[in-house]
Amino acid sequence: MTGYYDRHDSASADDAERPAAEHGMSRRQLIRHAGWFGGAVVLTVASGEVISHIADSREPDSMTAAGATAAANSSLRFVQVSDSHIGFQGPANTDVVGSFTEAINQVNSLGFRPDFVMHSGDLTHLSTAGQFDQVKQMLTGMQTDRVFTVPGEHDSIGDAGRAYRKTFGMGTLGDGWYSFDTHGVHFIALVNTLSLEKLGHLGNDQIDFVRKDIAGLSSDTPIVVFSHIPLFAMYPKWGWSTDDALKVIALLRRFSSVTCLNGHVHQLFTKTDGNITFHSATTTAYPLPKPGRAPAPTPQVVPARQLKDALGIRTVGYRQGDRELAIKDQRLA
Repeated sequence: MTGYYDRHDSASADDAERPAAEHGMSRRQLIRHAGWFGGAVVLTVASGEVISHIADSREPDSMTAAGATAAANSSLRFVQVSDSHIGFQGPANTDVVGSFTEAINQVNSLGFRPDFVMHSGDLTHLSTAGQFDQVKQMLTGMQTDRVFTVPGEHDSIGDAGRAYRKTFGMGTLGDGWYSFDTHGVHFIALVNTLSLEKLGHLGNDQIDFVRKDIAGLSSDTPIVVFSHIPLFAMYPKWGWSTDDALKVIALLRRFSSVTCLNGHVHQLFTKTDGNITFHSATTTAYPLPKPGRAPAPTPQVVPARQLKDALGIRTVGYRQGDRELAIKDQRLA
């Protein structure tokens, strides 16, 4: 990567509106074989990794380097990182810069160059200018062509997200939302962390944006939605939900396959509701308790040797053949 890519650099003219057939598979075949993010998915756990894949598919390690390279030429593969909390100081992780650096190194050691990396919020802990500058510089170390972000509530402390948008919001709309297309997939990045009372909130302007944004899309277009706070009621008592998310979910019901990827909760969680699958990502900073297992969602102190078992990154891939879909959560350990 030669530099940090803001939103206006994110989607090239060659990628925008490119039909799936140009990537080696017609849209009809793509839907039939993969159902994209949502169809015929098997979840397994092995060696501390949660792996989601098409039934009877081969695991990534079984692919030869030549096969992986050939597949990469006509596939989409991206990485999600979340909740780096640069600036955090506490016993739950005394070196969040170090752990985020390890996450970046892990991205760069995947054996392929991701089409893009998405950071799904809480880039910083206190939303200071220095923390935003630091995480921006760290993200330039990602070996990828494009980096996208959405803000977390920790990126909006005291200024309604203005410092975040100054650093990461160029080319976005409203409070920082946007969309883009690549490899026949439509991506929507939402902001649900600004009007917080307890739950996440999108607001009418953003919901109208989604309505207009998807109005011209065919119902077989794969949709991927990024947000910081979950768009489903994971645990509303702790604010792990978005109060008006159902209005957006209703707009997405007509699509055959929708995946919503979020951060915020610092742990893996998957929920499927009809055509929509929700995946919560882990963190690169510190663990939070499982819902209801503590009085509040406060940073959890674990033995130092176990911390990396609670931290990690997510890779997501679509490729031809017998591994059309893969969502793989990898620990830093």
